[in-house]
This record gives sequence, structure tokens and C-alpha cells, in this order.
Amino acid sequence: MDKKILQFDPGFGIQPVSNPLGFLYDNDVFGPEVENRRLDDIRKSLMQPDCDGPEVVYSIAMDVGKKIHREMLIDRHLLFGVVTFAAGKLGAEPIRSQGHIHKVSPISNWSTPEVYEIWSGEAIIYMQEYAEDDPGRCFAVYAKQGDVVIVPPYWAHATINANPDKEMTFGAWCDRKYGFEYDGVRKHKGIAWYPHFDENNTLEWVANPLYNSSSLICKTPEKYLSLGIKDNKSIYQLFEENPDLFSFVPFPQKKKDVWVDFVP
Repeated sequence: MDKKILQFDPGFGIQPVSNPLGFLYDNDVFGPEVENRRLDDIRKSLMQPDCDGPEVVYSIAMDVGKKIHREMLIDRHLLFGVVTFAAGKLGAEPIRSQGHIHKVSPISNWSTPEVYEIWSGEAIIYMQEYAEDDPGRCFAVYAKQGDVVIVPPYWAHATINANPDKEMTFGAWCDRKYGFEYDGVRKHKGIAWYPHFDENNTLEWVANPLYNSSSLICKTPEKYLSLGIKDNKSIYQLFEENPDLFSFVPFPQKKKDVWVDFVP
């Protein structure tokens, strides 16, 4: 097991490890054993389903945080998840998730948003408005250490490790009643735009022909001031400072005006 020192302060005592991928928790922090997502789990959503790559694509620990906050998180229907993506490639594609939409929550009767925060490495949070033949607006949001990216309710999205030479770790606020819908993405054999590396190891995008024609907007993250995001504190520290700040995650209708024509 190789320990990794985070240069970013997530606001609580957690340390990513490699070989195998996972996390170590300080004594005042709760967290589960990781679940592994394997290459065979996501092959059908890749541009090259028969590609080679790391057996474990990423490792995820859902429901972590300070022990003193556990009941508070349960009461507010919030859950904090942490994920490390492997280094390497999936054939010519970067290490990535297959893509999904959040299920409609029984708490709010909405599909719920997600608040990402990159802790190490380089990430791309890809998202599209729909997992139908017409994907609507499509964005590839390029994020580095310390950046926050918010996926709005009902959007299909996938997480990508943009640097094949390094592992990538992020934390995220989620609805405690989280669940995933894969049908639309799997019906189209993946997201509307496939990321892949060319012969010069430059990341490019290829349109998935199973969707109608669309445009891809590549950008850096917005500031999300209307959702209370600040640059100088981690999203866990923001919760600690104001436990109701992220109530829009389990109850997105509280910010329903923000989601209209949302730009991530």
C-alpha cells in the first residue's frame, strides 16, 4: 500500500492510497471499505469495448466525514463520497466512468445534482442535458486541484481522468438516497462525445454516431456564486461553516431558478 500526500486540504482527515486504490481515515473520521469499479463493468459504454486497461478503473467510498457530523448528515439527507481513478488508459480513451443520470430521489421527487471537488490530478466532468437521441447541450468541464464542478439535476454525466500518468481523486456532495440510471447511456453505447488520445497523446473528442448531431463546449468551471461556493474553503469546510448550504443537493427544488439554462 502506497500512501499519497494530498496537497489540497479537503477539510477532514483522509488519505488516498495506491496499490490497491483506497483511503485511510483519521480516528475522528468515519468511512467504509472502498467499492471497486472494474473495466468489465463499463466496457459496453466505451468507444472500444474490447480495449485493454487497468482491471480496477476506480475505487469509491460513499459516506465519509467527521464522526461528529454523522447524525447531522443523516438528518440533512446529505452524503459525502470520495473516489480515486486509476492512472493509465482504456485503449485510446482516458480512464473514465461509463456515465449515468441520478435517479429521482424519493425525498424530493427530483433527480439530484452533484457537487464535485478535485483533490489531486486533473479531471474532466463531462455532462449532457439528456440521454436521449438528442443529447441537448454538451459540456466538457476541465478541472484541476481545488476546482469545484456542479452537475445539475437530470443531466447525464461521466467523470474522466484527464492525465493518464497520474491517479485522480475527488470528493463530492450527493443525495443520501442516491441511485443511478444507466439505460439511456447504455442504449447509445456511451455518452454523446467520446474522449480519446491521439498519436501525440493529445486528448480529443469524437462524436458518438448513435446520437443526433450536437456541439461540445469545452470550458473551465463556473464560480457558482448563486449556490454559495467560495474559492478559499473546501466544500466540506463550507458545510461545516454552514450545514444548510448544500441543502440544494437533496432538495434541488430550493434552487430551481438556478437550474434553468444552467451553465456548469
